[in-house]
Parts: sequence; C-alpha cells; structure tokens
Amino acid sequence: MVPRYSRPEMVAIWSPETRFRIWFEIEALAAEAMAELGTIPAGAAEAIRRGGAAKVADITAADLERIDAIERETRHDVIAFLTWLGEGIGPEARFVHQGMTSSDVLDTCLAVQMTRAADLLIADVDALLEALRARAEEFRHTPTIGRSHGIHAEPTTFGLKLLGHLAEFQRHRARLVTARAEVATCAISGPVGTFASVDPRVEAHVAARLGLAVEPVSTQVIPRDRHAAFFCTLAVVASGVERLATEVRHLQRSEVREAEEFFHAGQKGSSSMPHKRNPVLSENLTGLARLVRGYAMPALENVTLWHERDISHSSVERVIAPDATITLDFALMRLTGMMAKLTVYPERMAENLAGLGGVVHSQKVLLALTQAGLSREAAYAAVQRAAMATWRALGKPDAKDFRSNLLADPEVSSCMDASALEAAMDPQRDFIHVDNTFARVLG
Repeated sequence: MVPRYSRPEMVAIWSPETRFRIWFEIEALAAEAMAELGTIPAGAAEAIRRGGAAKVADITAADLERIDAIERETRHDVIAFLTWLGEGIGPEARFVHQGMTSSDVLDTCLAVQMTRAADLLIADVDALLEALRARAEEFRHTPTIGRSHGIHAEPTTFGLKLLGHLAEFQRHRARLVTARAEVATCAISGPVGTFASVDPRVEAHVAARLGLAVEPVSTQVIPRDRHAAFFCTLAVVASGVERLATEVRHLQRSEVREAEEFFHAGQKGSSSMPHKRNPVLSENLTGLARLVRGYAMPALENVTLWHERDISHSSVERVIAPDATITLDFALMRLTGMMAKLTVYPERMAENLAGLGGVVHSQKVLLALTQAGLSREAAYAAVQRAAMATWRALGKPDAKDFRSNLLADPEVSSCMDASALEAAMDPQRDFIHVDNTFARVLG
C-alpha cells in the first residue's frame, strides 16, 4: 500500500523482517517439539533456538539482500530463508524443517499475521465506537429531518442517525472477531497433509505456542474458504465506512449544510476557489472502501485450488493481505477522527426541518383523521391535497403552510379543529421512543 494511506503498526505486520521472524519462530517451535518427541537431538533444538534467534533479532538490509540473492538462485523463498538461517546456526541446521513442507511455514505465518492484523482492526473499531457513542449521546435529542430517496420524510434526531451507524459497527466488530477466529489456524502436516513425515503432536505444540487452533484437515495448505471469509468481512466493514462517509458527504452539501468535516486553520479547499470547504475526508473514505471491497473477489477465487495444493493463491495473497488490512486500518482511523471532530449545525437542521412548511408531519395528520372518523382513503386524499398545495406555494409571498391548507379543507375541518390539528402535528411525538432505542443499543 502507498505510504499516504498506511500506518506504521499495521505496515510492520507485513514487513519482510516480521515475516522472517515468524518463520523462524515456527521452525524453532517445531524443532523443540521434535526434540521432546526424540525425533531430533535436544541439543539441536537448543542450537536452532539460540543461533536462529540471534540471526533474526536484528535483520538488516544486508540480510534481506542476502536472502533475496539466495532466492534468485534457488527460485524458492522458504529455501532461501532456511539457507540464510542455517548460516547462523551451524551443523545443527540440518535438523531445521524436518519433515515439513513450505506451506506449513507459509500458511501458519499468514495465520499469525492475519490475526495480528485483525487485532489492530478490532481496536480501530473500538476507537470508532467510542467516538460514535460520544457524538450520538451529544445529539440524542437534536431534531433533524429524516430522508428517504434523498427527500424529506419525517423528523428524527441526529443522535439516532449516528446511533444507527454505531449499532452497525458493533456488528462489524463481532464479524471481525469471528473472522479472526476463522483464520487463526496452524498447519504443520507435511507434504499433502498426511503427517507421514511429521508427528501431529508437533503441529499441536506450534499451534498452542502461537495462539492458534489446529487446522483439522490441511491437505497441504490451510483451506482458503477461511481466508475468503476474512476478506469478505473486511469488505463488509469497508461498506460500513462508506455508508457513514456518504451520509457526511450529503449533509455537507451547500443546500443541506447540517454537518461538515472540521475545517482546519490554514486548510485550503480549492486551488482556484478560496471559498470552498469540501468533504475531502469522506470522499477519500469512499474511495478506500472501494479498494477494500475489491480485494474480496480475488480471495473468493483463491478458494479453488488444484487437488491438495497449488500456488495460484500465493501471488494474490502477497498483495491483498497487506493492502486490504493496511487500507482498512487507515480508513477506520480516518473515520474516527472525522466523526470525533465533525462540526454539527443544529440550527440549520431546524431550518431544514421547517423548510417545507410542515408537510413532514403528514403521516401524523393522516392517522389523526382516520381516528376522527374518515376512511383511510379519504384522509389520505385530503392530507395529500394540502401537502401538494404547500409544495406548489413554497417560496411565494402569499404561501400558506401545511397547517393552514389543512384547516382550509372542509373535509379536514369538519372533523378536526385547530387545537386537535396542532396536537397531531406536535413534533415531540416523533421523539417519544428515542431513549428506548438508545437503550437497545447502549444498554
């Protein structure tokens, strides 16, 4: 991923240095298990741990070049690493990788990396949840207009808007926890996964020490349905990021102006128009979400491998694993900051709420008329007549509001006086269950 959209902690998980340290740890743990079983000498496991640990403790650029040079000759990344590692271990290096195959190291390492990445993403969501909780509580009872199809529908509160996103990210958090468990499996089963050359107890030992579960049937690779589920989960989380970002983009439009991204001192919105304050963060988040979703399809296509193993998945995962997790990590961080600093304009919300002359209370009037004795069809027709008259007159000097048009309709006034109509259109009736909804989400 490009540095512009990367954070160091997530990037470090996918660095060559981290990968080689995990590879070594897998090999060292396997050797120690083999020594306990008597497969290799105890002294060999000690030498592997001692010499290898010193070798990977401080991997330099020269070390990386040395490994790359070996790989250019061997055309095999794991053999290149083992050759380099052996240079620091000595004669006992012949006991490294006993009975194992490359996928044992590669897939188990990927599991470690993905679980670490998932842990960071879960922490990112936790931070976002805290920001959303604070802002939702802040605006719990702040009236605003709810929209369907982009058109004014009925009143809601800005806190309820944010609460819906908070509830969604609670679900995203649970999905990430499940996805983490899905990929947290270890495979040390040897060629084609039969354990013919490595004892299953080695796998159990390595898995336990790395905090992983044992893969029940690994063939020679860990089945890629697990990875597909992981990347699909990232895609769903990214869609949640985009949904909230899209809401902010709409609210910041000049015609709406109910909320906007924080505009920093010295910030410039346009190279040519000094007045511009653009929703650049939420637009950026929309683009990043597209990227993360794009990584889900290759992961799904990786599920189908030939027989017990091929490497058609390998090149794909070298790209999508770091890029998807790095991108989503950055996006979640950016979204958290954006929501924590979001500038909200309750006065503008009130203006927009009243901007259509009261027609947003049409359903409450409809229900009141049916309760007063009109058929639903007659009540609907009467309310719609008044609403359409209000719409057509908007902005005109002699415009009547919705309430006046209703009272001027004989069918309405025959069964409802001004006080009853006022009670029916009371905006507080829209908010009587707000606290109950908050209790559902926040407890």
